Amino acid sequence: MFIQNRLGLIESTETMMAQSQRLNQISNNLANVDTPGYKREDITFWEMLYKTNEDRSRVGKALKILTNQQEGSAENTGNKFDFAISGDGFFKLQTPHGVRYSRAGNFNVNSQGQLVNPAGHLVLGTAGPIVVSGENISLSTDGRLQVDGVDAGQLDIATFADLTDIEKEGTNLFRPKEGAVGEVPAVNYTVRQGFVETSNVSLVSEMTTMLDLHRAYETQQKVIRTFDEIDGKAVNTVGKLTG
Repeated sequence: MFIQNRLGLIESTETMMAQSQRLNQISNNLANVDTPGYKREDITFWEMLYKTNEDRSRVGKALKILTNQQEGSAENTGNKFDFAISGDGFFKLQTPHGVRYSRAGNFNVNSQGQLVNPAGHLVLGTAGPIVVSGENISLSTDGRLQVDGVDAGQLDIATFADLTDIEKEGTNLFRPKEGAVGEVPAVNYTVRQGFVETSNVSLVSEMTTMLDLHRAYETQQKVIRTFDEIDGKAVNTVGKLTG
């Protein structure tokens, strides 16, 4: 009985640890509900078989973080430097660590007249960084910019054949995973000026999931207390001599 109870304690503890990580992930999603271009993350639970020693294997809990790449809604900001991609693709940004990808199109212009994101990373066009030297900015649906009626380049919109080949870096940047197939030019997209893509986090859905996880976590706590009480009774009663 003690061995069975011990396995029950291990199972409940592993479940609580997994639920705790999921709660942390939900909290992160909720913290970024207003972050432009943010993609919510989910954690999947599954069971994995691993060896505890040479003669015995057991089933444990495994976790995997998945990024939901569903498109967020386009919010009308009226800002001429806000761009939103509808369909496939990412903006390309030049960062100190290399090219990164993002759906967040809340841009502005730096002191050198270069189009940048809020962190100061250069927005890349098909011929290099986009330079804006004028007042009247217009953007066509294919991402071509005109400044005061003069061509200012075309946004370099890229995508990946398999979106699981990219991983998050920070809140709304992505980078290719090691060994992943490289980017390809995006085709099925349009770009809208004066709009920005919002986070795809559903506040109601995340709050509902959080409440469910809290209940499940409390249930596992009760299970652990029950096993602990059973073990205590076993220690106090088993082996007693009767007169």
